[in-house]
Amino acid sequence: VQLVESGGGSVETGQSLKLSCSASGHTRSSGCMAWFRQFPGKEREGLATLYIGEGGGTTYYHDSAKGRFTITHNDKTLYLEMNNLKPEDTAMYYCAAGATLSTLIPQSYPHWGQGTQVTVS
Repeated sequence: VQLVESGGGSVETGQSLKLSCSASGHTRSSGCMAWFRQFPGKEREGLATLYIGEGGGTTYYHDSAKGRFTITHNDKTLYLEMNNLKPEDTAMYYCAAGATLSTLIPQSYPHWGQGTQVTVS
């Protein structure tokens, strides 16, 4: 599975960005995808998960993402819409896939994208 993120950039406080993560290769029809972010010198922080099963998609958000971030998907693309961005949201954002259950533990995901930088000033 190959994951490619896009949509990052430099924005001002209060603006919005929508990140995309395009999946290719041997993708599964069910399982969990997620968005993480990483601050310099820190461990990756889980933001939101989207578990895709027979009944559709189920989302879960870390407290830091609730109310401002929304995770969605369409076919083989995962999105993270981020609103009312703040300088403390400045980080490298990664998508991940392949977990068998909904979790924000990075080690549960075997597949990662290369990351996209978000800078808020």
